[in-house]
Amino acid sequence: MSPDLMEQGVERLQHSTQSGGRSAAYGRVLREGELDLSHGTVLYLEDISVSFDGFKALNKLSLDIAAGELRCIIGPNGAGKTTMMDVITGKTRPDAGQAFFGSTINLLRHRESEIVRLGIGRKFQKPTVFEQLTVLQNLELSLQADPRVLACLRFKPTATQLDRMDAVLTQIHLKSEATRQAGLLSHGQKQWLEIGMLLMLEPKLLLLDEPVAGMTDHETERTAELLLSLQGQHSLMVVEHDMKFIAALTADDVRKKVTVLHEGSVLAEGTLNQVQANPQVLEVYLGR
Repeated sequence: MSPDLMEQGVERLQHSTQSGGRSAAYGRVLREGELDLSHGTVLYLEDISVSFDGFKALNKLSLDIAAGELRCIIGPNGAGKTTMMDVITGKTRPDAGQAFFGSTINLLRHRESEIVRLGIGRKFQKPTVFEQLTVLQNLELSLQADPRVLACLRFKPTATQLDRMDAVLTQIHLKSEATRQAGLLSHGQKQWLEIGMLLMLEPKLLLLDEPVAGMTDHETERTAELLLSLQGQHSLMVVEHDMKFIAALTADDVRKKVTVLHEGSVLAEGTLNQVQANPQVLEVYLGR
């Protein structure tokens, strides 16, 4: 785990408590384009609203995530989880609100490709790997400016990049599969490979949309281990319906928050035990 990110997260939580909350942590804004985690917050959303043909997908959504934090997001279908990720990554422009990466980078001023380069990686529910290439070639491809397959075959990674790929292969449980064609991997292994491709870009913030959907129980357990190994080195937002998996990620740790979305805004937030006992959450989601 990265002590720098963890310390910044702790400082952010302490500062927020001592100075009266989130707004106090955003009194100083530095120059645009420089990721500043001095206030300990890696993602800040305030009053984000998005409408599609009159339907409010997001309704004054506000939340923030500390540097190094692993935040779980739950909620019923249509709660706005995917739209929230679309706003963060630049795919959707909100009608109103603010979205900051650190305290200096206004995400609403950047395109999708720019946001990736700034340090935000997104994993969709369905794995998107190059099945005709090997596991190692997929990792190599993620390093290139030219994503075409022929360019990948000509790509020669540096010694530093090779060391990085070796470390990532170990981290995603695929070192023994490095030369195997990606199309021959199991569903869970493809999910891990896509996470590895994102890790090659060394993102500060990882967004993961239902990462264990369709996995076996064993693959789900290994995925929980993987994500827990990433917290601290990276900040993570995990959207998931599998409550057993959420429990594995939070592990009764009172410092870990679970955020519940409903009808485009935050319905509840707290520890897993707190949200599971919340009458409103039981009514609209967990009790169904």
